Amino acid sequence: MFYWFLKLIVLGPLIQLIFRPRVEGEEHVPDEGAAILASNHLSYADWLFLPLALQRRVTFVAKAEYFNTPGIKGWFQRKFFSGAGQVPIDRSGATAAEGALSSAREILATGELFGIYPEGTRSHDGRLYRGKTGVARLALECKVPVIPVAVLGTDQVAPPGKKFGRFTRPTVRFGPPLDFSRYAGMEDDRFILRSITDEIMYEIMQLSGQEYVDLYATAAKELAAKAAQQARQEEREAREAARAAARERAAEPTAITPDEAIAADGDPAVKDPDSGDEHKRAS
Repeated sequence: MFYWFLKLIVLGPLIQLIFRPRVEGEEHVPDEGAAILASNHLSYADWLFLPLALQRRVTFVAKAEYFNTPGIKGWFQRKFFSGAGQVPIDRSGATAAEGALSSAREILATGELFGIYPEGTRSHDGRLYRGKTGVARLALECKVPVIPVAVLGTDQVAPPGKKFGRFTRPTVRFGPPLDFSRYAGMEDDRFILRSITDEIMYEIMQLSGQEYVDLYATAAKELAAKAAQQARQEEREAREAARAAARERAAEPTAITPDEAIAADGDPAVKDPDSGDEHKRAS
């Protein structure tokens, strides 16, 4: 009930009015029956724009921090995300992640749409990263199609690391459903799961036009953080070296010319005009 209240009365009309998102390929999403919506992930705003593109309800997994944050803020977060039909997923352990996938199976078993981000986390640089195989396992175990989705422009509306960006018209683009029934009964074969996941990521890449990187997004973020830290360290060392060189130059004795010495010590003829030396020099 709260889901439809947010979508049809509160957030939905407001977002439609402000951003006027474009929707392409919505005919690929069935009017009824279970399906997995596998989407790229550019921004935390993705889960707002994708469900608005459809008349049907879409349930996503949400990180566990939204459900276990203490205090008043945590209480509001739990109420909001639970009411919006989100399923918590703890990305720190396989056991907790399996619990979230179990919830996903229940949603698909009721004939609903389940949304998932195969990358597992937001892209930090706009590129598309290697998908995790949970989406493939769900598709085989639940015997449902996977609909690839590309959400574009949300990284401008809500850039990573920032709360607000700039106004633009995001696009939600759906691709044709992918049927993996030919792999029935092979959900425990890791090579099959990887093959299915790679096929899904390829279709998302085709829809989004993103550059694909065959590396998990979490690993890419760690490498980027280390590179940034190294760059900052090198910059600090360069500044310190420049300051040290400046101190050394300031401490070195300065050679002066004879004219500069005279100017510094004073001209005797000028200092003592009565001595007669001035007339001698003049003569």
